[in-house]
Amino acid sequence: MVYIETPRLILRDWKEEDFVPFAEMNGNPSVMEFFLHPLSGEESRNLFDTVRNEFLQYGYGGYAIEQKSDGAFVGFTGFHNFMFDVDFAPGIEILWRLRQEYWGRGYATEAAKSCLAYAKENLPFSMVRAFTALTNKRSQRVMQKIGMEFEKNFMHPAVPDGHLLKEHVLYKIQL
Repeated sequence: MVYIETPRLILRDWKEEDFVPFAEMNGNPSVMEFFLHPLSGEESRNLFDTVRNEFLQYGYGGYAIEQKSDGAFVGFTGFHNFMFDVDFAPGIEILWRLRQEYWGRGYATEAAKSCLAYAKENLPFSMVRAFTALTNKRSQRVMQKIGMEFEKNFMHPAVPDGHLLKEHVLYKIQL
């Protein structure tokens, strides 16, 4: 099912054929620079299945992003319920991850902005957050471009103490 269309992108349900480019994206050290490590094939399979199953559980989740011009799998964006040990959890986060060859085209902003508009009209929540490592300036810029406001810095409990990626920034938007 197609949920959202933008001038250049289609945000849709996942297809099994998305898995190979999805796993390649998650295994790319540049794409995963602000995560603890690139994902193995098995870790990508688990994430792929989790993202697909969130739709069954919640009625929303991560959408596969397809480029309209050629049908290529670009990455994903959408919503995730986070429940880790922080004072702002549980909550809904908006997230995105794109294959490296699609960086610099404004696709993350276009896709995420359209997700927020869709959520405002169709989904059962009104507060959305996003977070990333303090050093991830590209994602912070997307957060700003889609209208999110800086909330605070925090230490991510899933990142080991002393790790370069421990400190995160938190943004929010009221729909």
